[in-house]
Formats: sequence, structure tokens, C-alpha cells
Amino acid sequence: MLEQKLQTDQIVALKAKDQVRLDTIRYIVSQIKNKEINTQKELTDEEVVSILQKVKKELHESIDSFTKGGRMNLVSEYQKQLDVLLAYLPPEMSDQDLELAVKELVEKNKELFASKPQALIGICVKELKAKADPARIMQALRKMSPGQSPA
Repeated sequence: MLEQKLQTDQIVALKAKDQVRLDTIRYIVSQIKNKEINTQKELTDEEVVSILQKVKKELHESIDSFTKGGRMNLVSEYQKQLDVLLAYLPPEMSDQDLELAVKELVEKNKELFASKPQALIGICVKELKAKADPARIMQALRKMSPGQSPA
């Protein structure tokens, strides 16, 4: 469904001659198509969100690099692309909701958490990566175990 929305918006951007939006959506759609070719199946919305988050991370890294290099013209260009992309990502969980979700997962996996706290990292990231940035998930896990750092 998300992939279809992207394709529809691509056509709208083409007709509106919105070049930044068009280029950004084309890039996202090409990333989705490449993944579909590699996996030889249609992607679910969750997998599409994962691709969007990967592109978001790439854009953030580019913006940081260009900012450090003093290339403000490229910073604004990549920021516009990031703004387009953010419209397709679901809103991230609030810090409170994220902490509650992590607590829930810790409760479900008490024995595993007691014996191997690192194993819980994978479980939490897998369950929550579509709803929150993995770095934020790690932060919430660290708050859960002040004596035992999961990282």
C-alpha cells in the first residue's frame, strides 16, 4: 500500500513538475524495486518502511558531512529530500511509549534478559525498528538495566 502511494505521488510530482519531490520518490521507488528483485517477492509495508529508514539515515549522514564541509547549497538540497521522505514514514513513538514497549518486551523475556541481556537487543530492535530509531531503542534498553549495559 505504501509502495502504491509512492508510485501515485511520483506521477503527481511529475505532472506538477516538482523536481525535488520527483527525484526523491524515484530514488525511493528504485530502492524498493531493487529489494524486490533481490528477494524475488513483493515487499510488505514494514519492509518498505525499513527501506525508507535506511534512506533517511543516508540523507542524515550526507547532511552532516556537507555541513562539516561547509557545503550549504548541498545541505539545503538534501534537507529538502529528507523532508519529502519524512512524509512517508510513520511518526516515531514518543520516549514514554518506547520505554513502555521495551519494558513489555523485557517482561516477556525475563529469563533471557537475566541470563543474556545482549540477546534482548536483537528482539527489541526487531520488534520496534519500524516505530523508533534503533539508537533510541538502545537508549531505552540502557535505562532498563543501569547495572548491566546491554551494549
